Amino acid sequence: MLELLEGSQAVARAVALTRPDVVCAYPISPQTHIVEALSAMVRDGRLKNCDYINVESEFAAMSVSIGASAAGGRVYTATASQGLLYMAEAIYNASGLKLPIIMTVANRALGAPINIWNDQSDSLSQRDSGWLQLFAVDNQEAIDLHIIAYKIAEELSLPVMVCMDGFVLTHATDVVELPTQEQVDAFLPPIVPLEKLDLKNPRSMGMMAGPDVFTETKYLAHQAMVGSIKVIRRAAADFAAAAGRESWQPIRVWGPDEEDRPARQGEIAVIGMGSVMGTTQATAAHLWEQGVKTRLITLGSYRPFPDRAVREAIGTADRVGVLDRALMLGVGGVLSADVRRAMARLAIPMHSVVAGLGGRSITERSLVKVLRQAKAGELGELEFMDLKQDLVAAPDAVAPAPAPAPAGDAAGPGGLASAAQGGQTAQGDQTTSGGATAGDHTASDKGGR
Repeated sequence: MLELLEGSQAVARAVALTRPDVVCAYPISPQTHIVEALSAMVRDGRLKNCDYINVESEFAAMSVSIGASAAGGRVYTATASQGLLYMAEAIYNASGLKLPIIMTVANRALGAPINIWNDQSDSLSQRDSGWLQLFAVDNQEAIDLHIIAYKIAEELSLPVMVCMDGFVLTHATDVVELPTQEQVDAFLPPIVPLEKLDLKNPRSMGMMAGPDVFTETKYLAHQAMVGSIKVIRRAAADFAAAAGRESWQPIRVWGPDEEDRPARQGEIAVIGMGSVMGTTQATAAHLWEQGVKTRLITLGSYRPFPDRAVREAIGTADRVGVLDRALMLGVGGVLSADVRRAMARLAIPMHSVVAGLGGRSITERSLVKVLRQAKAGELGELEFMDLKQDLVAAPDAVAPAPAPAPAGDAAGPGGLASAAQGGQTAQGDQTTSGGATAGDHTASDKGGR
């Protein structure tokens, strides 16, 4: 049955359908509505046989998740942004222990400066943590993906981050379809952990690994991640069959003439993740009629990264554009680095377009401009969409290196004192232009957390 639901409420109901044993949570925007809804379900008895544990921090949330999963429970938690960073030590432990924890990451920018809006820098900062990272384009995919994620995690005994754009999806109201409890039970049987702590059969878990076995341990973890793409594809296909409708896919290729075919000569292949691909699809359909032929490659699976499928989808495109919503300072786009590796055998120009950082809107007008530039061969290897040149080119935007000052004149024009003053002014200007209400958010969102 179709329902009109906020994204967070829909995800909470989807998680409840999986019959979790333990939900442990610490609130942080923009995932708070999810765990609030789950707590209400436990309190009211709508979610039965579930322990809801309200912990004191995100680190505690992941620590409790580890303990509950190690004891054989089906476990859920959620976080975002600085909360994910606060978990970082425990996140690596969860994957190293091969615990099938599901965690929603309501993608949000990382500070400083403090920013509560959406980009993908938080989950992508943990790309090497050993967690699978699966991305939803819309709230229907977010519903389906949480159920699919448990199937994947429990078969592989690996943890999964289900990533959905903060606010853009979590707080958006959409018409969605939730599967029935009977459908979910048929698709997702009760958890049977590969190993667990058992008082009747004592054993150790998470012991120290010395130099004689550490490399082999990491090799096996790498192979498990590489091989997981087959399980992901099968679980997605099985869920679509069980639901009787189209559902989330680890990679999807779209074009207005014919879907699911590789890009051809004369076409631009655009690669991205998350909700931005909806806006991009509408823009590409409009431009196709004007001769700007664009084929979209939407990645639902970021870890594992589907290198071969990406290469096949790029096909014989004239050029490739990557919409990067996370930036490696001093290097470039995060997603672009993975795409570039996958394209190593392809002699096709690739352009990284850093866009939507800190929640800046990615509009159809901006996408049209970028796609036209790409067709004309006018894009550089690294571009920043809608960069405000008047801000970055202002005389005090970056404090210049001070020139040597004559003795006794260190505070004069061009001296150290004036250069330092310029740097402080730039910092103040940047904070004001990037978010004049940052102080308000600090007060209401616990210092950015």
